[in-house]
This record gives sequence, structure tokens and C-alpha cells, in this order.
Amino acid sequence: MHTAHYQFWPARLPKHLTLPETTLYENLVISSKKYPNKTAIHYYGKTLKYQQLADEVEQLAGYLEAELGVKKNDKLLLFMQNSPQFLISFFAILRLQAVVIPANPMSTIDDLAFYVNDCGVRHALTGQELYDKAAPLKETTSLETIIVASYVSYIDKEKAIGDLPPEVKNPPESFPEDVIWEEALAKTSKPSSYRGTKEDVVMIPYTSGTTGLPKGCVHTNNTIQANTFGASYWMNMTADTVTLTTLPLFHVTGLLHTALAPIAAGSSMVMLTRWDRNYAARAIETYGCSHWINISTMLIDFLAIPDLEDYDISSLDVIGGGGSPLPEAVGEQLYKRTGLRYVEGYGLSETISHTHFNPPDRPKMQCLGIPSFDVDARVIDPSTGEEVTLNEEGELIVNGPQVFKGYHNRDEDNKKAHIDLDGKTFFRTGDIVKRDDEGYFFLVDRLKRMINAAGFKVWPTEVESILYKHPSIQQACVVSAPDEKRGETVKAFVIPESDAAESLTANDIIEWSKRQMAAYKYPRIVEFRDSFPTTSSGKILWRELQKDN
Repeated sequence: MHTAHYQFWPARLPKHLTLPETTLYENLVISSKKYPNKTAIHYYGKTLKYQQLADEVEQLAGYLEAELGVKKNDKLLLFMQNSPQFLISFFAILRLQAVVIPANPMSTIDDLAFYVNDCGVRHALTGQELYDKAAPLKETTSLETIIVASYVSYIDKEKAIGDLPPEVKNPPESFPEDVIWEEALAKTSKPSSYRGTKEDVVMIPYTSGTTGLPKGCVHTNNTIQANTFGASYWMNMTADTVTLTTLPLFHVTGLLHTALAPIAAGSSMVMLTRWDRNYAARAIETYGCSHWINISTMLIDFLAIPDLEDYDISSLDVIGGGGSPLPEAVGEQLYKRTGLRYVEGYGLSETISHTHFNPPDRPKMQCLGIPSFDVDARVIDPSTGEEVTLNEEGELIVNGPQVFKGYHNRDEDNKKAHIDLDGKTFFRTGDIVKRDDEGYFFLVDRLKRMINAAGFKVWPTEVESILYKHPSIQQACVVSAPDEKRGETVKAFVIPESDAAESLTANDIIEWSKRQMAAYKYPRIVEFRDSFPTTSSGKILWRELQKDN
């Protein structure tokens, strides 16, 4: 295990973290006993106290057990956007020692059918705007019952501080074939005694399927607690922390950093169902948000608010995220505006968010950070499995308490995804990184995304990072394009800054790029776009752009 990074470890934090043997559900119970009348969630003008949150979890769990027969290890589909109902559903499932299968709200019917069939799901909880995707599964899969939630039930339109998303203000609809949320909570059945343990499987998030069929990542209370408390301590969360919850909760980063860690700390969440940069700015000002974990595309959009200077966002103490490296130029803009350095991290569904964090007081730009509590991270040659030297590119492998228990029903994939080294079993991330002499890790790119231009390796993330330095480029995404002579060549999709949309040309960018990067790296093709396809967590869907070539 490499230890060079210990010299930059956050002050007053231990290097080893002893994990509690309590469960995720018990985190909520403990916080509700400590802070019963404290606001857990601010949601479009309405607040939900910790005791209310715990009570509604108990009510829903009672219904699931008494009326639907949900028992330990049953798998339930959770198909909602950010809302109080999402978290109530999440903890109610855990209350029964059952397993959450979170689904992306952008999932298609076929996507959902895959999850349902893979896990034998019989019951789902969904937002009413997503019901039409879930309902057909009752005819073709094992799905039997759907509990339907209307987000408007948990808001106060008069006290909301900005425009409401359509799915939040839509009135409740009728679903005669299924169960309305309020009907489920109205039942008075009490669930049986809780007997959860740290080894219980509690959640199976699915990978995005970028390298084949989606794979379910099996996580226990213990693997998730490792990062729940790791994030809370690393980011100095207390009961007085106020977290801006804008990342989608179905995604491991959003769930872990902007819901589970705050709940463990007994702090408050300001929750948005849909990203709205102006609502976010008002929320920071109104509620004094201190912590905001986001994704780079979200921050880029936030900093592009024309009248951002008119908002008081001085309450922010910690701002950071992951998913993709933050362009250096954007990081500098954030620093000039707030005096804060962006704290990047790195992780995967398989590691329930982070394995690496930048030290908050000594972050590096465009850097994954250093290994988190008790994480052993190495860089290997993906072909030989041998460790590479400092500053040499290779595949990142990790061993730590947050690493999943394996892929659900995927024995062959599990064998391929792990490697033994020095008596330990490591997870192979598939990400190409390099480690500097201070123990910081830097992402080069996904192993599958490399462009082979006339025999030269070109990593799109590196080219994108340089393009972001162009003063007229707001966003950039680099992909490969076929080339008769080079085999593959570099193509850049660009969203220009609004004031340059009419004047900026493809040749301007190409000529500028020639002066900024090696001859084999600069884009030969530039295509302008008004927007990019993204996941609901804000990641640019580069494969969709790749298809357009």
C-alpha cells in the first residue's frame, strides 16, 4: 500500500476509519432521536422534520410488509426523481431488510424490464410522471404492484423560492390499477421488529451499461457505511451543515454525498427535483447552504448565470464533485467568484461513490485526489497486471471497505473484474490513470474511450481540458471520427459561449488548438451544438455524439 499521500492528509483526521456496526436505517433512527424537530429536508417551500421523516418511513414499511408481504432480501424497484418520497421509500425498504433497486428516471421500458427480470422484482415505487414506463411491466415481467407518488403533496407553492418543475407542481392523478402514496401511508400496520445487520444486502445500483449489458452492483450496509461516514468526516459535516441536493438520488454520488451522509450527520438537505441554476442560487442564499456536491456540467451552467453576482452565495464552505474532471479554467473562475477550490473525487457504482478525494485544504485541479480511508489504490499495466512506475499511465485498481460484493448474477464478469496482488483482491476499474510523486491520482480516460490516431494514443479528456481554456468555448466533448489515412482522428463537439455563437468558426478552434497541443492530438473536425445529450446526473453522453459520425 502506497503512503506518499499521507503527508497531505486532512489535518486532525485519522488515516484509519473504524466503521460503525449499525446500519443505514439506524442512521436515520439515531438522527431522528437526536434531532426530532430539526429540518431534514427543505423541498420547494415545505419542510420535513427528522421525526416526520422517520415516522413516514415506519408507516410505509408497515404497508409494504402487511399488505404486499415484503420480507427480507426481497428486491423493490425505486423509480423516482429527487423528492422526499424517494428517501422515505429508500429507508422503508431497508427497514424491512429488503433491497433497493434504484432506476434512472430516464430509463426506457426495456431498461426497467431488464432490472425487474434480473432481480425478480415484484413491487415498485414510482413518481406519477414515470408511471407509464413502469405500468406495462405488469403484463410482461414479475412486477405485480406499483405505489405511485405525486411530488406536489410535499411542496408549498406559496413559499417556494422560484419556479417549480412541471412534475413537481402537477396535480395528483388517479391510478385505479395500483396504489396511491397517500393510501399506503394511511394504513396503520406496524412493521415487525427490525433485525438488520451490517452484512445485509441493501442496494443493487446498476452500471450504465457503457461496456455491455448493465450489471447490478451488490452493496451491503457495511460497504455503504464506509463511504457514508467517510464522506461525512472528510467534508466536515455536522448537524448544522446545509447540503444542496441537486445530483439525482438514484445515482450513487448523489445518494451518498447529498442524502446518506447528511442524514448520518443529522444535517439538512435542500432538495431539487430538477436542476435549475437560478433556483439553486436562490436556495444557497435563502437557506445558507454550506455544502454542494455536484458535477462539472452543473457547475459550468451555474457559473454562467448572467446575474450571479447579485446572489449571496458566501455561505458555501465546500464545493466539489466527480463524474468527470473539472476543466481548469472553470475551477479558476469558481475560485475568483467564491474563494473556494473545487474538491474533486472519484468513484464508481461498484464502490458506492468515492475511493479517492482531494484533501479540501490542498486540492489539485483536474485530479481524482488521494485514496480515501483504508483504500489501497494501485496503477497496473492492463495487459500484464504488473504495477507501473510513478507518472506512468495504467489501469486503476482498488481495494477498500466500500468495494461491492460483486455483480448480481454475473459470475464470469466478477472473475474478469478482479485481480489478486500482494495477497489482496483488487477491483479493476477500467479507468486509465497516473499517480504523481505526492500520491495524487489523475484520470487519463476510460480504457474503452481511447482514440488511436495513426498509432498515437489520444485521450479525449485531455483534449477537452485544453479546449475549455478557449475563452469562447462553454462546453466541449471529444470523440473519434473515421479517417482514411489515420484510421481514427479527433473530432470536437463544441457549445460556444453565447456572445461568440455567431462569430466563432471551426477553423478558429482548429488553429488555436494547433498552438495548444501536440500535432497528433488537436481536433481535425469541429462541430457546433446548442446542447449535448446528458444523463440525468449531468454526464455528457459521448457515445451518443460518437454515433453521429
